[in-house]
Amino acid sequence: MELMSYIDKGGAIVYILIALNIIGFTIILWKFFTLPRKNAMISKIRSRVTINASITSQIEYEVKKLESGLTLIKNIATIAPLLGLLGTVIGVYKSFEAITQNGLGDPTIFSNGIGIALITTIAGLIVAIPHQIAYNHFISMIDSIELKAKKELVGQD
Repeated sequence: MELMSYIDKGGAIVYILIALNIIGFTIILWKFFTLPRKNAMISKIRSRVTINASITSQIEYEVKKLESGLTLIKNIATIAPLLGLLGTVIGVYKSFEAITQNGLGDPTIFSNGIGIALITTIAGLIVAIPHQIAYNHFISMIDSIELKAKKELVGQD
């Protein structure tokens, strides 16, 4: 079976998961290219510190700006398996509905519903796992930037 037939068999839930995957990976790529520059981020924080603003509040402000988009990645990582589970329930329901209408004489009657169940579960996990890994990686990077900024900038005072 080719990929498009799996996607079509999974139905609307798989298309929703694909859309979430595209959105999430766009943010992941954006963060992947903008976050790794620790020294540039710290220089930016240093240049924005004013006499009236404390260094720690400026660091916290800049860190919050770095975290933009990560909530969406985390939500995708959380929602994708739930959408897969929803597809599983829908597929099993269709299987039981087919059994109710046609009886248990032919096992292929309920295989379509089971196929939907498995495809949506797989799709949900395929979307969730890389988003969770990316979220954890970016949070770790941001924590590292924050610690380095506090060490370098607060230590100067």
